[in-house]
Amino acid sequence: MTIRTTVEADLGTILALIEQQSVNTVTVDRYREYVASGYYKHDWTWVIEENGAIQALAIWWGVPGERHPYSIDGLYYAGDGDPVPAWTELLKHAVASRPAGAEPPEYHFFLDSDWQNRPDVVAALEPRAQAAAAVGMTAVTDRLRYEWKSSYGLPQRSTRLRFEPADDEAFVDVFVRVSQGSLDAGTAREIARLGAEGAAREELAIYKSMRGDRGWWRLAYDEAGELVGFAIPSANAGGPVVGYLGVLPEHRGHGLSDDLLAEITHLLAETGAEQIRADTDFGNVPMAKSFERQGYRTFAVRRVLSVPEN
Repeated sequence: MTIRTTVEADLGTILALIEQQSVNTVTVDRYREYVASGYYKHDWTWVIEENGAIQALAIWWGVPGERHPYSIDGLYYAGDGDPVPAWTELLKHAVASRPAGAEPPEYHFFLDSDWQNRPDVVAALEPRAQAAAAVGMTAVTDRLRYEWKSSYGLPQRSTRLRFEPADDEAFVDVFVRVSQGSLDAGTAREIARLGAEGAAREELAIYKSMRGDRGWWRLAYDEAGELVGFAIPSANAGGPVVGYLGVLPEHRGHGLSDDLLAEITHLLAETGAEQIRADTDFGNVPMAKSFERQGYRTFAVRRVLSVPEN
């Protein structure tokens, strides 16, 4: 058995395995597009080869220009029997190759809202979760996926807040303040790993690397001129997204997330967006209600497997 990263000559086998999509995120079109744009790389794609034939495949996603990938997008198996041992070895090998100090990897599944009522989906998830757990990804976070479409109509724009651009340091400061008491599981994990300022700087670096325009970012001020929060409209490879929004702790409880979300929606619509997508944790009930009040509708669930906080 040989574990290695892929090469161009493996393309035919990779595409044939991808066609067995199951619960994997990757499609043939997505694979071709993401290889071209740098979200997938041969150096980030691992296979088990036996007697010259590929038996298992792991495709990882990462940000173009980064040294290492961030999350698993698909596990595939061409052999007979239980795939968990092969997938476990692939993941162990890939995780061991990550540089010291790199953020812990994640495994993302994009599922229909009714996935728990589908035995085929449950059965496909289980062995993949077992392999992920073997490399420490035992924490499970489910995120509601929302979308806004132009046919839904725009929410009412805020009349009680004004929005202004600002430099990176201002956004680092407000992100640190907003992160206090955050209900977002990912934010909590990053603060536990890096501290509040480190997490803020890493988060903003990620958003700056995305396809959304940095010039869209806004700080929000109330009628008295006091800073109350921030809004980051953005875009990824799939299109426009609600990147991040947050209300300072001392201003929570007044529905200001609605104002921030409405502003993001308008800013993106002004760029021509016909559809905007967003996620929020199941446990973040206030944010979920805000999406619903502003006309966003649920369409799917993202399940994230990750390394638990220390």
